[in-house]
Amino acid sequence: MERPEVILENADTVYDFYRDHQQNLLKAKAAYWLLGRRYRPRVAYADGAREKLRELISQRRPLLIAVNHLSHLDPYTVAAAAWRSALRPVIGHTRVLAKDELFIEPKLRERIDMMGGIPVFRGKDHGVRAVNAAGQRMIDICAERMARGDGVAVFPEGTCNDVDPTRVQTIGSGIGHIAFRAKKLGANPALVSLGLSYGPRPDPAVEPTKEEAYSASFYFGMPVAELPAKPAEITRVVRDELQDALDGAVKAY
Repeated sequence: MERPEVILENADTVYDFYRDHQQNLLKAKAAYWLLGRRYRPRVAYADGAREKLRELISQRRPLLIAVNHLSHLDPYTVAAAAWRSALRPVIGHTRVLAKDELFIEPKLRERIDMMGGIPVFRGKDHGVRAVNAAGQRMIDICAERMARGDGVAVFPEGTCNDVDPTRVQTIGSGIGHIAFRAKKLGANPALVSLGLSYGPRPDPAVEPTKEEAYSASFYFGMPVAELPAKPAEITRVVRDELQDALDGAVKAY
């Protein structure tokens, strides 16, 4: 299927494409390797988290990966952390939610597609009512991908945190609905919370320097193998677990 133009008016065709899109695995691993060489984040784990994560991956459990969002550089530093961590085996088998504007410029879209991107049409960009149907389709596609064994990585805050990089901001309900619908399709997703810190920054609205990005701190919380039954309850668990992981990343910096 030919790559469709990623615009809201074309959302149905866009999500038909990303329901089955699979990047070239060798090229994906090479891209993540290169980012792992360029950025050298410090990666730490809660007690027992690395072993639990490896166990879940060996069981082929689909992972719902939640990461706090601080900068436009996050996709690159997160990719580097994935390569340099226990997540390496799921590279190429994880869908990454990314705002639709990243799919406009062809070369950037090529990189996002290589990372397993699925576009998100955000209410803050297009209006809440306008994106409702597209948002439901996106959630359904993510759930279908998880039911087929893929993981899904999400910045659940939905936008960069320019308020307080030590506190997780409001989390949208979408992540809870993705897990809920995946469970209804027979999947058993496990939550992996990954805290990210670029160190103390006087002005959170200012992008981190290259040096701060190269030495980002990541911290894996203990994976949650059994999620609650209801979307709102899942969302609350995500927020609590992600704050714990962020606390670990800040402390480890």
